[in-house]
Amino acid sequence: MTEKEFQSTYKTGKPRNEHKETRREMQAVELEAVEIAKEIKPFNFDEFDRKMTRKPGDGIKVSYQYQQMINELTKNKQFGTASSYDLSQKSIETFIKHKGKKISNLTFYDITPEWLQEYETYMTEIKKRSLTTVGIYLRVLRASFNKAIDEKEIDRDFYPFGKRKYKIPATKNVKKALNQSQLSILFHAIPKTREQEKAKDFFFFSYACNGMNIKDILLLRFKDIQDDKIEFVRAKTKHTTKTHSKAITVYLNDFTKEMIKKYGNPDKTSNNRVFDIIPANTPPERQQVVIKNFTRFVNQHIKKLCKANDLPEETSTYWARHSFATNAIRNGASMEFIQESLGHENMKTTQNYFAGFDNEAKKEFANKIMDFDKID
Repeated sequence: MTEKEFQSTYKTGKPRNEHKETRREMQAVELEAVEIAKEIKPFNFDEFDRKMTRKPGDGIKVSYQYQQMINELTKNKQFGTASSYDLSQKSIETFIKHKGKKISNLTFYDITPEWLQEYETYMTEIKKRSLTTVGIYLRVLRASFNKAIDEKEIDRDFYPFGKRKYKIPATKNVKKALNQSQLSILFHAIPKTREQEKAKDFFFFSYACNGMNIKDILLLRFKDIQDDKIEFVRAKTKHTTKTHSKAITVYLNDFTKEMIKKYGNPDKTSNNRVFDIIPANTPPERQQVVIKNFTRFVNQHIKKLCKANDLPEETSTYWARHSFATNAIRNGASMEFIQESLGHENMKTTQNYFAGFDNEAKKEFANKIMDFDKID
């Protein structure tokens, strides 16, 4: 509209006949805007804009809510979590196609406890996926469900998860730690290739740095190293616990110093990465690919080295983190110390990293428990 048309259509008390229908349409849009604004508490323009511009009925559609979360996570550079949403959505889409339907038509009202049980059966019996995988995908769906409820798109009465409804399969808590003896064997093992040597070095660098994961290792910058210690905030928690993000402190020892010297970037400019694995100026979305590829490289070759030395073949970079926690506790560290070292907000998460005490530790305890003559 021109300014004159707007004045004669919307601003006037009695629009001319040719403008009356347009006036009614504009008032309907305004009324919708007011109703949407009332529902957004506290009000924010991003959510208002999203609800005003989307197609009617989009808010209750599963695919719409998934895509909104993927877009938001990608914008925040949380590419790993965005990938989890994408994989979950593709899994549900496969199930919907199996039922002869389209995911674009799937709404949250369609997802009942019975629907979820049918999905679980399809995934485990037809797709031959584990319950752990089912649990991962459905936790993402549950988060999307909660988002839709928070945005008042659907009523909480339709929530299909929880007591006397559908319970998501719990992730199997497999203990993934090497004991002191196994770590010694691996540390002194002679690699057969340069790739195995590099994999072994980064596995033990992770172990020696409080079980620091590969992503955080590759993102380290020289400005994070001061006075023989590393201080960093886990990439995994930067967005999820922004208000409680606390730097983790790792003191360097002779081994970690040697690894930085061996693999470190020759240019030690403050803002340069310590390990020159991610090329400079790599865009964030590409960084995630480089990190995954390097993690896969370390895992592939550490497994080969473990197999050659009669160690668990499933050993991976994740085991370095569990091994640090378990062996630190077995050597007398408190659970609170481990919680701080790993950067966990929840003690229960820390406890899940502990693989328990091995038989030798239990035998030693049994021998000592009746030794009343020993005075501390």
